[in-house]
Amino acid sequence: MRSRTPAVPTPATVAAALLGLLLPLIAFVTPAHAAPPGFRIADGRLLESNGNDFVMRGVNHAHTWFPDRISSLSHIKAKGANTVRVVLSSGDRWTRNDTADVANVVAQCKQNRLICVLEVHDTTGYGEQSGAATLSRAADYWISVRSALAGEEDYVIVNIGNEPYGNTNYTAWTADTKAAIQKLRDAGFQHTIMVDAPNWGQDWAFTMRDNAASVFAADPDANTVFSIHMYGVFDTAAEISDYLNRFVTAKLPIVVGEFGHNHSDGNPDEDTILAVTRQLGLGYLGWSWSGNGGGVEYLDMVTNFDPNQLTSWGQRIFNGANGIAATSEEAAVYSSSGGDTTAPTAPGTPTAATVTSSSVTLNWAASSDANGVTGYDVVRVSGTTETAATTTTGTSVTVTGLAPETSYTFAVYARDAAGNRSQRSGTVTVTTSSGGSSAACAVAYRVSNEWPGGFQGEIVIRNTGGSAINGWTLRWTFADSQRISNLWGGTVTQSGAEVSVASASYTATIAPAGSVTLGFTATKGGTNPSPAAFTLNASACSSG
Repeated sequence: MRSRTPAVPTPATVAAALLGLLLPLIAFVTPAHAAPPGFRIADGRLLESNGNDFVMRGVNHAHTWFPDRISSLSHIKAKGANTVRVVLSSGDRWTRNDTADVANVVAQCKQNRLICVLEVHDTTGYGEQSGAATLSRAADYWISVRSALAGEEDYVIVNIGNEPYGNTNYTAWTADTKAAIQKLRDAGFQHTIMVDAPNWGQDWAFTMRDNAASVFAADPDANTVFSIHMYGVFDTAAEISDYLNRFVTAKLPIVVGEFGHNHSDGNPDEDTILAVTRQLGLGYLGWSWSGNGGGVEYLDMVTNFDPNQLTSWGQRIFNGANGIAATSEEAAVYSSSGGDTTAPTAPGTPTAATVTSSSVTLNWAASSDANGVTGYDVVRVSGTTETAATTTTGTSVTVTGLAPETSYTFAVYARDAAGNRSQRSGTVTVTTSSGGSSAACAVAYRVSNEWPGGFQGEIVIRNTGGSAINGWTLRWTFADSQRISNLWGGTVTQSGAEVSVASASYTATIAPAGSVTLGFTATKGGTNPSPAAFTLNASACSSG
């Protein structure tokens, strides 16, 4: 899903392009390669490890913006889906989903017998959208969290980057996509890789369509699937059928990775999308479960993440003709994985050992499982919501990146090799000590992008002292009703004009003369003045 409305060609332009039949797809015969573990491609079809077709029937879930809504996966499964495409962030535009969080998402997918398509959203509209990341940058992110994905090839498909080009310089998509695939293969990834089209995912210039064969051939594992996003460009049956059939004829794998029943750039023909994908045996993933904003709230399938409040779009995709309930088949891996559906016992209630201003060390009694416990997921608990904190294979862990003088409640889950997750342990509540390390600091604040009603900001925190800053909280006051909607590099809380950001685990330490950078998006009123002052661990910071 795009982060703003892209420029889209007129129907006449699209029709002319179709009639002109830009370079047709060249039929490509899959070269002989050793079959990778897990999912693989053969004759243009996505196959499970048992050699049977797998046809995706599912939806997108905006996990990176709503990490406390992980229970949505169970609700999506209950509606009949066999796949969920999960939005993650590399940290370039939104808060980074770390290795522990990715491992937790995979575990939750497996617990709910869903295939996980994981995507980096920060690439959206690269070349046209300010701050968007490159496909190479997205590949680096996947490599950084590889430990959460290794061995999960039966359950996880890696979607390198969402809508990786806007409508500027989109012809670079082909070379950049090949390079990103090669980077992942060189790093040891054996997963099926999914690649999105340029032009905000809609490929109206047919760059992906006409270069798909060469991209597929460039994958040394011959294990790449293509994803087209169908919004306003695909508003007629002819356009939908022509596009998908060209891939099928060329024996190139294709799925509809996003689509809706309406959009600001036009009215997609969802009935044809559902009918043609069923006719051709192709997968689809609708956008999206809940949480849409920016004027496209009508794309929510349920209201406020409540599975009992299906919207008209939700009713259509789950329960309508050719919809998920009527056509979805669960992945065979869940019925052929040895039959282990028994969860481990709950771990012991954690106890807190060392507590500092920015960290706590937790210990707990081990869980037991007939086939062995493979790891533990530590979560922060706030009322009825949970947020992933970290993951470990042992029974002790240090949670970092906490704010000084703040109360936190933690609990632990155990998981086994089949993806079964235990009941939650008891909880322990700790309060971090005051201060954090002393801070001699300078802060640079700038607005990097601005639009009516909103803006994107950047904050650079520099350590001007002679010793490292270990754990920090940055505070400031906005002057004209600005309100942060997303922030990466820390955890934000805002009360009125007062803003507080606690360091993330990967930004907690600032070496002498070193710096860390925060980014955020926010709403604004008529003016957008910069904050007058900043404090770090209660110490005033200079400008710059």
